[in-house]
Amino acid sequence: MKKTNIVLLVVIAVAIGIIVTMVGDFSTYETFATAREKEGKEYHVIGTLDKAQALSYNPVKDANYFTFYMKDKVGETRKVIFFGTKPTDFEKAEQLVLTGKIEKGEFHCNKILMKCPSKYKDDQVAMSTKQM
Repeated sequence: MKKTNIVLLVVIAVAIGIIVTMVGDFSTYETFATAREKEGKEYHVIGTLDKAQALSYNPVKDANYFTFYMKDKVGETRKVIFFGTKPTDFEKAEQLVLTGKIEKGEFHCNKILMKCPSKYKDDQVAMSTKQM
């Protein structure tokens, strides 16, 4: 076998190894149960705010400590601790995506993404009722 063929095979093998490593790092949306299985590993959990439970945020005492309860996509409710300020219009969010990990039975969150209601939703309902 020629040396160029061997070098080419090594380069291809390294490229495949890099691609496989990168694909393993892509995150998907998980549930609290998955995060609980591997406590300490960071996950993205998608769900909704549990409005039956109380929110706790006191900016005078600690502006970077916010707790609430979230229900994941399979229905498990868990206490979430966010070390940051409470997002604006948090209660109006239709859906939440949290990035964090389970520690001592609580989900410690370092990032919150909110899906808020569409500002055009009411306009669409009003237009459909006018057309009838």
